[in-house]
Amino acid sequence: MIVAKQLTKRFGAVVAVDNVSFEVQKGEIVGFLGLNGAGKTTAMRMLTGYLSPTSGSAEIAGLDVCEHSLEVRRRIGYLPENAPLYPEMRVDEYLRFRAGLKGVGGRRIGSRLDQVKELCGLQDSGRRIIGQLSRGYWQRVGLADAIVHEPEVLILDEPTMGMDPNQIRSSRELIRSFAGRYTMLFSTHHLPEAQAICQRAMIINKGRIAASGTPGELLGLLKGNVKVVAEIQGPAGAVRDMLLRLPGALSAAGGEDDAGQEPGWGRYVLECGAVRDLRADVFTLAARNGWLLRELRVERGSLEDAFVEMTAQAEKNGVS
Repeated sequence: MIVAKQLTKRFGAVVAVDNVSFEVQKGEIVGFLGLNGAGKTTAMRMLTGYLSPTSGSAEIAGLDVCEHSLEVRRRIGYLPENAPLYPEMRVDEYLRFRAGLKGVGGRRIGSRLDQVKELCGLQDSGRRIIGQLSRGYWQRVGLADAIVHEPEVLILDEPTMGMDPNQIRSSRELIRSFAGRYTMLFSTHHLPEAQAICQRAMIINKGRIAASGTPGELLGLLKGNVKVVAEIQGPAGAVRDMLLRLPGALSAAGGEDDAGQEPGWGRYVLECGAVRDLRADVFTLAARNGWLLRELRVERGSLEDAFVEMTAQAEKNGVS
């Protein structure tokens, strides 16, 4: 549905997007991850026809974005980082105006406005003045505008920028509810957001794609040691010593002071150099020594860990 081939954009001597190629299949939700200035917004503006590439090409639904710019824009719903709404207009007034500009027929506008307001949680906001809305509802109006003409593809640039934690959570749930309804590409530098929403992610660093895959695949690329966390009731010194003797254990830290609970309990972090899961060994050790065990889990890396590692590796390899 979305295809970029060797997409490049230069602004004078600055290369904002450098030879980027990727595909987004129909119905996929794909995250475009990167720091501010990494090239995410420039790439999205080329995909939506707002910028022409210096070289390379992009297609939406099989149509070249430069050769068929108007038709491509009919098929896209685009929400920029700062949705350019008219603050003096009411929500219904604005959405009706935008629907007309996007070719929604007069008889269809009323029913379509009802549909998008329900989808975006704006049922009770039609008479409200846009300039008086919270940041979260401002973005909801922008999203309703993006889908009012029933596009095939949604391209969302930092859709939760500037929101408070409650608004971010609500917006994530809203975007996730669009799964299967639209093909979506959204950019963010909030890694938990991508991990919660996207089916696949691309990490972009200094205009190039440093890594791509499902969140699970990206986490699988992490090279750090595995950590097992256990909460055990037993003599702290003996527990640490015996944990450290387990095959594959590199370090064992913690004790009663780390449990934060009643005396005798300690929380221990066992670092393992191998991929092998040592939870069974810890359980057996506790049972053999008569120690009580009430927590035992693997501490897994996050998408943020993968992002830091991939971008650092890209720097080391000379990506610029």
